Amino acid sequence: MRNYPEDIAGVGDERLVGKTALVTGSTSGIGREAALSLGRLGAHVIVHGRDDEAGAEVVDEIEAGVNEGTAEFVAADFAEPEEVSALADATRRVAGDDGLDILCNNAGGYFRDAKLTDLGVEYTFHVNHLAPYQLTTELLDDLADDARVITTSSDAHRGDQIDLDAVGSVEDFSSWRAYQRSKLANVQFAAEFARRLRAHDREITSNSFHPGAIPGSGFFRHLPGPLSGAASALGRLPFATTPAEGAATAVYLAVDEEVGDATGRYFADCREKKPSTEAQDPHVQRRLWERSAELLGIDEPLADPAADEIEPPA
Repeated sequence: MRNYPEDIAGVGDERLVGKTALVTGSTSGIGREAALSLGRLGAHVIVHGRDDEAGAEVVDEIEAGVNEGTAEFVAADFAEPEEVSALADATRRVAGDDGLDILCNNAGGYFRDAKLTDLGVEYTFHVNHLAPYQLTTELLDDLADDARVITTSSDAHRGDQIDLDAVGSVEDFSSWRAYQRSKLANVQFAAEFARRLRAHDREITSNSFHPGAIPGSGFFRHLPGPLSGAASALGRLPFATTPAEGAATAVYLAVDEEVGDATGRYFADCREKKPSTEAQDPHVQRRLWERSAELLGIDEPLADPAADEIEPPA
């Protein structure tokens, strides 16, 4: 019998009928499993990716279920700000006056090539951090009062720091370091977003999580040859994390009542976990937020005049 994410997370009896969810990067891997799970629980799911055929398959699977879940697909390339804005517009139309209830910022990946996007930003940082930052902040006025925002990060964030002056360069590029920086940015973004939401008296929650090392997700296809082969072998071992297991924490954060008020936290295996010391630094979180707006050429979202009063971590 297959273990579904909602069952692993202990929320299989919950119902999301009347709720709208957007799961980015949901045509494969853990995003696909999360979208299918939310659909089985009865939500209307906006499926996102770049492949129309793969998107249609996820929509069909959700709508063929025995529950009341429905779905539609919206394509968008996260390296293109105009397409991210178009995804936000489409989400706004679908969510309507009731607003978006669940936003899973899951799209991203590990990319070998050293290149800049049209904004002059290193590609991994742009796709994995800057695009979800843009999408989330463009949807600020369209999130339901009690919406939950969940951002997929990774324990790969540990042991690195973000040099915000270097994200506009591919000099001395390392694909692994680029991935680490982007995942660190995910944790810092989720925490800073939570702080600013609280400062503006909004009940929306924002958390990030580590899904585990998931050979079956397709992530490892981007690794250099020997590492890719080793990961493929790992995927055949009984202790390897499956995409469904990796999606469980996202579903838990999106649905479970016991974390309905949790915000600004980091999770793994459906439990809270401390991120790295660097990830917890409020001054670095604040600077990332401000710099992200600068890179996109937009006004600072949720500007916080009290930010100067933030105390450094003990």
